[in-house]
Amino acid sequence: MGSSTPFSAPAEVFEWLKRFINLEKDLSGSPFRLETMLNLAAIAGHPERCAPAFHVAGSKGKGSVTGMIAAVLEAGNSKAARFMSPHVSDFRERISLGTSFFEEKIYAEAGNLLRKYTEEFLQNHEEPTFYELTTLWYFLCAFLEKCDFMAIETGIGGRLDATNIVDPLVSIITVIEKEHTEILGNTLAQIAGEKAGIIKPLRPLILAEQNEEALGVFRKKASQTGSRLYYFPEHAFINNIKITREGTVFDLALDLPGGAGFKIDDLRSPMPGEIQAKNAGLAALALKIACPEIGGSTIKKGISSFSLPARFEKISSCPVFIADGAHTVQSALECAKTFTSLYGKEGVLLFGCAKDKDSSSIAEIFVPCFSYIIITSPGTLKKSAPEDVYKAFAEQSALKNINSSVSLIPETEKAIKKAFEIGSDLKKPILGAGSFYLAAEIKKFNSSPE
Repeated sequence: MGSSTPFSAPAEVFEWLKRFINLEKDLSGSPFRLETMLNLAAIAGHPERCAPAFHVAGSKGKGSVTGMIAAVLEAGNSKAARFMSPHVSDFRERISLGTSFFEEKIYAEAGNLLRKYTEEFLQNHEEPTFYELTTLWYFLCAFLEKCDFMAIETGIGGRLDATNIVDPLVSIITVIEKEHTEILGNTLAQIAGEKAGIIKPLRPLILAEQNEEALGVFRKKASQTGSRLYYFPEHAFINNIKITREGTVFDLALDLPGGAGFKIDDLRSPMPGEIQAKNAGLAALALKIACPEIGGSTIKKGISSFSLPARFEKISSCPVFIADGAHTVQSALECAKTFTSLYGKEGVLLFGCAKDKDSSSIAEIFVPCFSYIIITSPGTLKKSAPEDVYKAFAEQSALKNINSSVSLIPETEKAIKKAFEIGSDLKKPILGAGSFYLAAEIKKFNSSPE
């Protein structure tokens, strides 16, 4: 790699990072390990220790929970560095400061340190991955910014994820499902075991509602590590949920240590969906356990200020075009429920997912909810099999004897254009779902002002 011109902008750092192996494109045949990240961090002087951390794993909702935590900390006048993946429109979505981005000079300065440490690392070690280096870039940004807190989302799993070198204030695990089975295992217990890897000795665990099989794994690991378990159904109570096209409103009550009660009425998230009320509740519980001094007004301000791309995001108003990254069975259920409650059952579905998703089960959920269904590829980054997905949706349509139009347009841009045309001509609402990468393509296609 040799000496190079110093980075002066974050885009230059990101272009350099893209030279390295990116497991987001293809997980097959690539082992996950913590040794590389531990060695990188040691060379860099352990920037992951620069601030107290909230560490979040799970199958669905972990990005929202991570972001909500950072937003609430920011609302309380703290600097909170946020780490998430993947990004939708701007790679800086992965590495943010609260609800905004770091200053460009921070990204660039951290990038120059990153390259320096990587060159030193490569003298004695094999090449690190894109994700490992991006994780270190994040830690360096947080260090240079002198952040007060870090809110960190895992990538895949937890036990061997590059982020799992932190010793957090609390570990948070959202709902888990069968996902990435080729890496994490074929049963919920195996997957839970991988997610449970972020539970640290004597650090509290904030746990979303789980299937009994997974719950048993988490209870056992919490007991083994001496970690106090705060199980969401036993400590948080959500009432009076109202879901509108503008967001979600609800009341939240928490049962805290020592029998203390905590209540917030009229809590608002700009992201529509019952799942966002649960995500906000989980974030609030974690914050109150880790930072008891945080008040209800700060939580309300933070939650109301935060939204994420492709979380039931309205891309267009005429026609209505919603983009959502729903790509698991449970997230598809939540997405379909929210969409049909707000826009009815006669709309247009544009669906594209990676090859490893359970398209048959997802088809069973979505087919009864839409009159027009277009199957496509979720862009070109990840491997996909749109023909197999089309077959699953067509079979469900025939099996349920539903008179919906199911078509296959593998070319992503053509499929998006066709969805827009149908929605415009027939005045039908459109849902684009199945992948964050598809959402990115939809946003790119519709980037011009309405």
